[in-house]
Amino acid sequence: MNMKTVNLKDLMAISGKGGLYRFLAQARNGIVVATLSDKKRSVAPPTARVSSLEDISIFTEDEDMPLADVLMLIHEKENGGKTIDPKSPNEELKLYFKEVLPRYDEDRVYISDIKKVLSWYNLLHELNALEIIDKEEEKEGEQEDPAEE
Repeated sequence: MNMKTVNLKDLMAISGKGGLYRFLAQARNGIVVATLSDKKRSVAPPTARVSSLEDISIFTEDEDMPLADVLMLIHEKENGGKTIDPKSPNEELKLYFKEVLPRYDEDRVYISDIKKVLSWYNLLHELNALEIIDKEEEKEGEQEDPAEE
């Protein structure tokens, strides 16, 4: 069993806006975020559909797989390099995703989802933001958090 994963803490996607964002702070009128690419700050209003990458899972025929683990599988498949172009033909993308995650649920994982996962992976790769962590360390860190507050 793979004991490594990708750290997605504080990373988010905002529906209708391209790219990925890092959560900075809670604000009265929403949340303060910065784009990963150019670090520009902005406020995402409470009406924005914000998804924490940590909370995203990919449907499989068994249990859903966290996005972090899917990104780790891509990272391993590509030996740490970039993945295929998300604008590749749909059939090519499906075949590629099947190689990465053989048991993904083809009825519930749409081509748009595959494109998004691959483009997020490539963006994180380009920005050197693919932080590989040990799952055991992650669990230990979670247990220590309440004491820090």
